[in-house]
Amino acid sequence: MAVTTSTHSPGVFVLSKLRLFLVLSVAFTWWIASLLPHYQPIIRAGLRSRLDEARQRIPSIKVDWRRPTDDPRAAYNASKVAMIIEPRVMPHLVPQLLHMITVVPPDWRFLFVGSDKSVTMLGRSTSVKHQQIVGKLDLMVLPDPWDISSKELVYRTLTDMRFYNEFLPGVEWLLKFEYDSILCANSEVSLNEWLDWHWAGAPRQVADHFSGNGGLSLRRVSAIRKVLAFQARYNDTEPEDEWFGKRLYIMPGLKVASGMDGALAVENVYMERPMGFHVQGMGENLPAEVWDDYERRKKILEYCPELYTVLDAKFERERCPGDSLDGVIHPTPEEQEREIWRQQQEAEERRRAQEEALKKLQEEKKKDEEEKKKEEAKEEEEDRKMKEDQKKKDAEEAKKKGPDKSVPAAETAPSSPEASESERSSSEKAITPGEGGAAGPAAHDANQPVAASDGKPDGAGAPATPQKDVSVWPAGSQPVAASDGKPDQNKPVGPIVNQPVAASDGQPKIPPGLDGDV
Repeated sequence: MAVTTSTHSPGVFVLSKLRLFLVLSVAFTWWIASLLPHYQPIIRAGLRSRLDEARQRIPSIKVDWRRPTDDPRAAYNASKVAMIIEPRVMPHLVPQLLHMITVVPPDWRFLFVGSDKSVTMLGRSTSVKHQQIVGKLDLMVLPDPWDISSKELVYRTLTDMRFYNEFLPGVEWLLKFEYDSILCANSEVSLNEWLDWHWAGAPRQVADHFSGNGGLSLRRVSAIRKVLAFQARYNDTEPEDEWFGKRLYIMPGLKVASGMDGALAVENVYMERPMGFHVQGMGENLPAEVWDDYERRKKILEYCPELYTVLDAKFERERCPGDSLDGVIHPTPEEQEREIWRQQQEAEERRRAQEEALKKLQEEKKKDEEEKKKEEAKEEEEDRKMKEDQKKKDAEEAKKKGPDKSVPAAETAPSSPEASESERSSSEKAITPGEGGAAGPAAHDANQPVAASDGKPDGAGAPATPQKDVSVWPAGSQPVAASDGKPDQNKPVGPIVNQPVAASDGQPKIPPGLDGDV
């Protein structure tokens, strides 16, 4: 038996919630549509009144339809240009440039002249791109042969008439500023109030004849053209602002800043609430007359906080320990202690070095003395050997010649010092003249034979006669020993005890009373 399944589906006219809702909505719509013709005038009147009220509230607008131009720079005054020349890549150039655009009156245009790198760096900024689009700012790289890679080359560019003819045509007022200058937003004076000046800048001193430092200065290009029309700057001479100032100052009919008159900015001379500041080298060469006082610095930075953009400064919390707020950093107590300790260490090292040097000097001196003693001992030893050799040689020669018969052996024998002294005294007494004028034994023996030069008595038996310049010696005289140790046969002397005693240098020593020729 097969099983069958059956399905039951509702009919077409079966009511459901959806079908009921649709029927009611259609009926309601037909009812409202039937009522609209009766309320149409009222609705139109209400809408008309609302539109009239809205029209009354809308302000009146007058549109001046002008023909569009391709150059957005036409919206600005072409005779007023603010220019900066900077070939270096410096991170603060973008905020500095944007700040100057904000502070300078809106009808001025800006020109940045730089190198490929500096122009590329500025061109990456979105704010700088916007200023370029609206025609406010131009970024320029000078073509060849123009060169701005150094200060001297910048001076040459600004003193060349062709630069103004080619790149600044139609410009009358030129605000030149540098990477280390800034205009203050709190200044009560506008740049347009200086347009009657031919040159205005910062004075270098109070009595400066030309107060036109070029770091932040306003210039009339017509006055510059007058100077360049009859004079040219020599290369590698004074800066361009000083060169222009010496000539503009003496030209008639020009209004040039002098002293504090026409001082537009502060550089070396302080004045209250200036229009701007020029800080040389971003603070590397700040003049003490302006920046040394702490209260003045605080006042300046409160008046012109934009200086922090171009001033390489630190915050108060970054002050160095020992900062006296007057531009001088004094050593802290810890640093003073370290300095004292260091000086003591240096003094101790110097003392040790001196002691070592003295010790070394003493050792060298001692060594020299020892060497000197050794040399002296060596010399003495050599002298002693020489004397011994000489004695041996003399003894050998004496043996060869034989004994001297003219001198008794008893008289040649050495005697003691006491005997020699006594004999010397007796000998002196013997040769001393007596009361009768005779000369000792020589006077009694005047008739004795005179000894010949060979030491033997004269065999002729002639009586001895006094002779001139012949010394009479006591009996028992011997020849004086020469320096070679041999007796001199020609010079008789007194007794043997008065023989010369050899000195330490090997030379005979003549006893008293026997010196001189005998």
